[in-house]
Amino acid sequence: MSVEELVVDEERAGERLDVLIAAICGSRSRAQRLIADGEVLVDGAPATKRTIPGAGQRITVRVTEPARDPRPLRSDAPPPVVRYEDEHLLVVDKPAGLVVHRGAGHDGPTLVDGLAGHLHAAAPPGGDPDRPGIVHRLDRDTSGLLLVARDDATHRALQDAIRERAVGREYLALVHGHPDARTGTIDAAIGRDRHVRTRQSLDTDTPRRAVTHFEIVEMPAATTLLRVRLETGRTHQIRVHLKAIGLPIVGDPEYGRGPAGEPQDDELGLTRQFLHAARLSFTHPVTGVEHVVESPLPDVLAAALEVARGAR
Repeated sequence: MSVEELVVDEERAGERLDVLIAAICGSRSRAQRLIADGEVLVDGAPATKRTIPGAGQRITVRVTEPARDPRPLRSDAPPPVVRYEDEHLLVVDKPAGLVVHRGAGHDGPTLVDGLAGHLHAAAPPGGDPDRPGIVHRLDRDTSGLLLVARDDATHRALQDAIRERAVGREYLALVHGHPDARTGTIDAAIGRDRHVRTRQSLDTDTPRRAVTHFEIVEMPAATTLLRVRLETGRTHQIRVHLKAIGLPIVGDPEYGRGPAGEPQDDELGLTRQFLHAARLSFTHPVTGVEHVVESPLPDVLAAALEVARGAR
């Protein structure tokens, strides 16, 4: 028997227990069997199929069956652009279009595949072989900075820092329209949409508090470039919140101003949403040194911004 542990990060809090531990167990059906057999503990107490772990809770899985072999790494994943690196952690710059880690419905190349040469731990940092070292996530079509841990202690410390809102995460977003004020805060709970399960919205049966801060950088023509800061880290949070106040992100196929799933904003030459994780600030969990890492706008976003400026 082996024992695996997983600390629930803020982004995955509220997910079903069998979904959370499926990667450890090999499948949801195997996870459900282990839960039923009393082999899954949440903060030391036996879990049931109705247990919904919260952020910061520790899940312990006593694996009594042979663990599955991890998925072979794909050689066609692009090598990561590393903005900062030391023996404990990395900050990488994810391109738009690349999924962070393998999940349901996706078996193509991932950021994790490209990171394989940078992680040398005997066991996957964080306890999840499909998400080794991943501390937080970005949507497939959002580019920018991500923290990656190289060992379990660093992974736990960085997840704690995110949960305690001690990691600064700033984005640049070009939106349609203009805000009513130069700065603002959106404090509105979001969750899975009642009608479209692939979307998040304010119209939900599973609301979770979400807070987004924004300020105007510039206002080219009918658009606004915003600097956006996350206080919480819910799925699609920035996209949902900006849509909710009438400022949909330019190029967003799901929450943009046109029909969901349709290409948007060809006039700017975009084939992706204009959302970029541009700045990370954090205290190094081992050295205590304050770090600020920045990522420039990708060329395609910089070009689209110039087109928007020219439309004045």
